[in-house]
Amino acid sequence: MELKVTRWKRYGHDRLYANLPDGTAVGWADAKTGEIAVLRAEFRDDVIAALTKHLPNPPVPVPPAKAPAAQVRPVLPPLTPADDLAANAPGEALRNRLAESGSGVFERVVARLLRRPTECASWRKGLAGERRVGAELNRLARHGWRVLHSIPLANKVDIDHLLIGPGGVFSINTKHHHKRAVWVGDDSVKVDHGKPAPYARKSRAEAKRVIRVLERYCAFPVPVEPVLVFVGVTDLKVVATQLSVRVYQERQVAALAPLSGVLSAEQVEQVYSVARHRQAWG
Repeated sequence: MELKVTRWKRYGHDRLYANLPDGTAVGWADAKTGEIAVLRAEFRDDVIAALTKHLPNPPVPVPPAKAPAAQVRPVLPPLTPADDLAANAPGEALRNRLAESGSGVFERVVARLLRRPTECASWRKGLAGERRVGAELNRLARHGWRVLHSIPLANKVDIDHLLIGPGGVFSINTKHHHKRAVWVGDDSVKVDHGKPAPYARKSRAEAKRVIRVLERYCAFPVPVEPVLVFVGVTDLKVVATQLSVRVYQERQVAALAPLSGVLSAEQVEQVYSVARHRQAWG
């Protein structure tokens, strides 16, 4: 069988993937060490033959583990409505914080008169931004993408949005800077030439965390890319060397729709079934 070999470089990894015509990965090789991992035993010979042609060093095949214990992965319990994150609306976590804060009209009026920013005002701004980006992402469903919003993590933090589809998985962080100019560098972001904020660095860390969770339950590699989406900005500049994080304005996320060739339709559903389960993120 003729397998298609594609290269994948992220987070210090340099791999060559052998894929079936439908995009399903059946094996991969480490481009640095030459080691080959076979993901589907029935394609073992084809995987080794295809990857060997693209490796500078003789490969060291990694056979499937024979010990049953080595292949056992944790299994999530049956999904219940209480654990189904697919029901979360964009900005769900921020909306809950606002409801719990009890901040009323009087407090908002006083803060406005004193020109004193409040934490609740920041949450409302963030909620508006997440709703706008969420609406744009939900439109990608007709292109075969799955979308989750406000995935809760520990310490009262959450992943704003998770996009899962044929082009892979994207961990999306929304930043609402109304009528501000934004500059994005390799490790920091400046708003109106202000102090650097570690948005890019935190986005990369978030994507790595998503990979750890999804690959804990999925028996195949799950590439995850970090994305920063800015809402309401007047200008957005990204330095040419900043290639590790995708950066968009809210209307530009539609550029993700045509991406493909990373996950098969079956893999998309497997990843989505894990990602939507609240207990996977505990």
